[in-house]
Amino acid sequence: MKIGIIVAMDKELQQLQKLFADKDVIVRKCGIGKVNAALGAQYMINEFHPDVIISSGCAGGNGDDLQIQDVVASSELCYHDVYCGTAIDSSTVYGQVQGLPARYQADPSLLQKARQMHVGDCQFSIHTGLIVTGDWFVDTKEKMRSIIDHFPEAKAVDMESCAIAQACYLNKVPFISFRVVSDIPLRDTNASQYHDFWNTVAEHSFHVTRTFVESL
Repeated sequence: MKIGIIVAMDKELQQLQKLFADKDVIVRKCGIGKVNAALGAQYMINEFHPDVIISSGCAGGNGDDLQIQDVVASSELCYHDVYCGTAIDSSTVYGQVQGLPARYQADPSLLQKARQMHVGDCQFSIHTGLIVTGDWFVDTKEKMRSIIDHFPEAKAVDMESCAIAQACYLNKVPFISFRVVSDIPLRDTNASQYHDFWNTVAEHSFHVTRTFVESL
């Protein structure tokens, strides 16, 4: 099986490249944001023809049950900054690109493996749920509240996963996103948790992705 892993940033790339020597696991950086993510996914599909694509990286977490360094595996994905209105199609909902799914579902078999996964004596939890994506770095409680007002059930907020999911949907490639919680914006001030994550706890945070890949 050929597996493609897409990350947004050099920091994430460095963490994951340490973990994979198998030539059938391709780790690539796409850059930050939805356009870079979609282009990166399409490039990977065109060049490497993976059987599965995984979005890996960090995200802001939401929910009383989440802690920093926990992992969110996407059960479904949508955009938090897309609104096409209802003038042409009254069935289009907030977060949906008109003519495409309101939410992109993770591949069922990949999601089942994520739910069954156990990572040694890990000090973090693995959650499944909705990941919402948009071209915002969520560095204030007010920004996070404006997102959660629309998507109170969201477990994580990032800037790439749904765009990769859309590209995979259009190309019929199985997809799932694994996001390490780097900060919890509703409990944070000035993104201090995010900076502390990279300074203190990121070193072993992406081993869950390796464990998942090994289960495939």
